[in-house]
Amino acid sequence: MTDSLPAYDSFLLVSFGGPEGPDDVLPFLENVLRGKGVPRERMMEVVEHYKHFGGVSPINEHNRQLMAAIKDEFASAGIDLPVYWGNRNWDPLFPDTLRQMRDDGRKRALAFFTSMFSCYSGCRQYRENIIAAQKEVGEGAPMVEKVRMGFNHPRFIETMANSVRTALDSIETTATETTVLFTAHSIPMSMADNCDYLKQLQESSRLVAEAVGAPDWRLVFQSRSGPPQQPWLEPDVLDAIAEMDDEKKLGSLVVVPIGFVSDHMEVMFDLDEEAAQLCQKRGIKMARAKTAGTSPTFVQMIRMLVEERLGRTNEKQALGPLGPWHDVCPADCCTYTPARRPVTTT
Repeated sequence: MTDSLPAYDSFLLVSFGGPEGPDDVLPFLENVLRGKGVPRERMMEVVEHYKHFGGVSPINEHNRQLMAAIKDEFASAGIDLPVYWGNRNWDPLFPDTLRQMRDDGRKRALAFFTSMFSCYSGCRQYRENIIAAQKEVGEGAPMVEKVRMGFNHPRFIETMANSVRTALDSIETTATETTVLFTAHSIPMSMADNCDYLKQLQESSRLVAEAVGAPDWRLVFQSRSGPPQQPWLEPDVLDAIAEMDDEKKLGSLVVVPIGFVSDHMEVMFDLDEEAAQLCQKRGIKMARAKTAGTSPTFVQMIRMLVEERLGRTNEKQALGPLGPWHDVCPADCCTYTPARRPVTTT
């Protein structure tokens, strides 16, 4: 069966998308939140977050830079795959990109999702979006197969460890003297129950903390957007900072947005604004570690994951006991049916 498939002939960068001007913000958020039951007042709060930064998310420009870096990396490694880019929520949207790929004669693409951890919104939903786009494009739409998750890939861990070291240096402290908080986007508990999001985040955070020699570290969450009666992963980063400071008076803190590949609006507002202001108010010396971005080691990881699927190497690199993640997602992987749990009080 596999022998009858066309060879991989292209690479697709799959991402979330973001507004690139004030007029884009509301329709973009309506795309993002459609059918998710998020209260409108919460959506309007996020509109204000975007307005605070001129209505421009950094994610699209980041993806342009990442595409350029991937093209250079592929050229250096002799990988002859043209690079395309498609988004879930804003231009360039998946149907437009797949239509262009079809018109260019592309038959089968390898895809990298700009989401390093497995959950419905970070993996399965993208795959569903691509299937819907293929149906919209119709006959001749290219096949799209994702590379495996790289949350424990040596190059990703190296990238984030270097970022933590740089952050420590910026506030003139050491890993043994500083609390390190790893953050990721919170998701509903009903979503977390049927995926490995939490397990992968904990492992990735542990590996980075171990690499930099940080004994005092914790995984926290940010950016929840669901209705208040729906349980989401906790603790929130702001709550965690306040509680830890109350308990032991934090002298210095490094916040590491390990769950974000680039500086999304959530990183800029929740961490660079709100967390930074809280730390300033409490007298905590804080540094925010950089996201993976276009770090050479991160781009190398993408290239190495592609080389695995091209059959250019038999080695799948991964650190820690979880080992390399699967190439092909099982049929029931990361399924999600929104559900509300009863809220209990003590």
